[in-house]
Amino acid sequence: MTTHPPQRKTEIIARIDGAARGNPGPAAYGVVIGTTGGERLATLAKRLGQTTNNFAEYHALLAALEYTLQHRHLRLKVYSDSELLVRQMEGVYKVKSPDLKPLHERARALVAQLEAFTIQHVPRERNREADRLANQALDGAEGSAAATPSARDARRQPGAALRTSATYQQGLLRPHTELPLEEGETVQIEIHRHSSTP
Repeated sequence: MTTHPPQRKTEIIARIDGAARGNPGPAAYGVVIGTTGGERLATLAKRLGQTTNNFAEYHALLAALEYTLQHRHLRLKVYSDSELLVRQMEGVYKVKSPDLKPLHERARALVAQLEAFTIQHVPRERNREADRLANQALDGAEGSAAATPSARDARRQPGAALRTSATYQQGLLRPHTELPLEEGETVQIEIHRHSSTP
């Protein structure tokens, strides 16, 4: 018989942001998840390719919701500096974009699995950390694009440089993007530290 860890009744907080340079252009999202007491639980960041800022904002929300459910939390509060996203999730604005409709529907379906969900619009200056994560993912994507045109090319070139950001958690460096490494491959790591506070 399969047993599942108990569901957590305490509320967690997600600060989310999406960024696109060009709109549409290279895009990524950043998410900072923590407890109401200020404890950091996770940071999530991912580049999304060429798309719009609003598309990236929705992917940030989906990442926060998926993390919440995967870790069996039931109560989530989201802070976002995207008024469009917040008002659409509140039902104040209609979702007119055909690109955003399926993302909105997916987000609503995930929200329905929670016991409690709130989303609040905040000024950009109160969302700096999520914004920084999204931009770090973009910077890493631009750097790796110059060094390695694709993951497939990187596999063929053992000496090719790969770049990504990572979070240090529980004694491990956790990359924010998947790296095209072979099992057992030895790599050299150069670390540039960034403050985790805004």
